[in-house]
Amino acid sequence: MRRLVSAGLKPSLALALLLAGLGGCAGEPPPEVWAASVCSALTPWRTEINALTKRTQQQQEAAPNTAQAKENLTRLFASAETATESARSKVVAAGAPDVTDGPAIAASFVTSLAGVRDAYAHAKNGISAITATENKDFSDQVAAVLDTLNSEYAKTAPDLGKLQSVELREAFEEVPECR
Repeated sequence: MRRLVSAGLKPSLALALLLAGLGGCAGEPPPEVWAASVCSALTPWRTEINALTKRTQQQQEAAPNTAQAKENLTRLFASAETATESARSKVVAAGAPDVTDGPAIAASFVTSLAGVRDAYAHAKNGISAITATENKDFSDQVAAVLDTLNSEYAKTAPDLGKLQSVELREAFEEVPECR
């Protein structure tokens, strides 16, 4: 089961790094303030996703049967969904940066996090719906859920070609919250 859990969460880590590497506060805050707010939202999210992944991998290795494995995975995806919604709401609260296309940039990142949250919800529901009790059938069905999760992640990535901002890139490199 360890391989399946790792494969299912790698895109979220990539998205976290992507979001932390670019750049949203009510009243259009300067890029540095916005970047600090976004990193303050995403850093604990990334840490929690990593901790959830590690804990679930350990639990999966010790899972005595498919019912326990299913419970572990369902809990993982429910917790990841909650953590992602928390990060998304904090990015919403950050508003839009005072840069060209700031509102569009902020909206793109909020939309991306909403997509990640929804992907976790779909994965949670997909795992919950698995009825297989034989290891091979269970693993095949989990793999199908993770394939869907990965596909949904791919659709959540912002179009960076349209959202580049030199001011935000510099802000993310400079503010301590993003290091």
